[in-house]
Amino acid sequence: MNKIEGVIFDWAGTTVDFGCFAPVNVFVDIFKNVGIDVTMEEARAPMGMLKIDHIRAMLTIPRVSALWEDKFGRAFNDQDVNDLFAEFEPALMASLAEYTDPIPEVIETVEILRNQGLKIGSTTGYTNTMMDVVVPNALKKGYSPDCYITADETNSFGRPYPYMIYRNMEKLQLTASWKVVKVGDTVSDIKEGVQAGVWSVGVIVGSSEMGLSLTEFNQLSEAEKEAVMTKTEQVFKENGADFTIKTMSELPSLIEHINGLIAEGKRPNVG
Repeated sequence: MNKIEGVIFDWAGTTVDFGCFAPVNVFVDIFKNVGIDVTMEEARAPMGMLKIDHIRAMLTIPRVSALWEDKFGRAFNDQDVNDLFAEFEPALMASLAEYTDPIPEVIETVEILRNQGLKIGSTTGYTNTMMDVVVPNALKKGYSPDCYITADETNSFGRPYPYMIYRNMEKLQLTASWKVVKVGDTVSDIKEGVQAGVWSVGVIVGSSEMGLSLTEFNQLSEAEKEAVMTKTEQVFKENGADFTIKTMSELPSLIEHINGLIAEGKRPNVG
């Protein structure tokens, strides 16, 4: 059957943890602990990558690199990356369970998709150890995909490499990349989908790219909400997203639309 067979979701900022705050706060803290003040924007910029790769990417931001050299009198090296990650992992683990609430509309949307016969996979920038906390806590609150893959299972090749998507396809027995939709909330998610040859969809409200908590978002005026949503959408589109959705409730109708495109012979990521 030539139609979408499965959807692969990201975790934090897409299905749980509105605004993706669990990791971003810890990234800020571990840099502060070595005497370097990074901004929330700098901490979010590489979001979606494997966490050790995220730390390395933060260190290559020109302003952060300059601060590091001023502080230590040399450029950062791999040992510095490993040392920061050694601080990051236990700090994240200590708070991770608190950031596993499903984002509004996710549970209902997944139920609709399953009732339509779609399989539900997932990829993440978290490690297996981190997912040992996230998965059971999200399950208690009503969200559970059919499978999840971390970069621990792809020789540490996380996003934007496509391998975690391919492993999902293998586990879920999905027959072709163009019959798969990837939904995420970061530039890394979009690039992962593009490089896997699947339909790449950015979800706007609750995303790390937007960077707002649910309370902060709800406090905006309608005009401010529109402005921040438009800005987030543009970032996703500039990085190759086939589509964006404001919230998860739009996904079932988008999949119907994609099925129509497939019937016309259209494929993802080709303009």
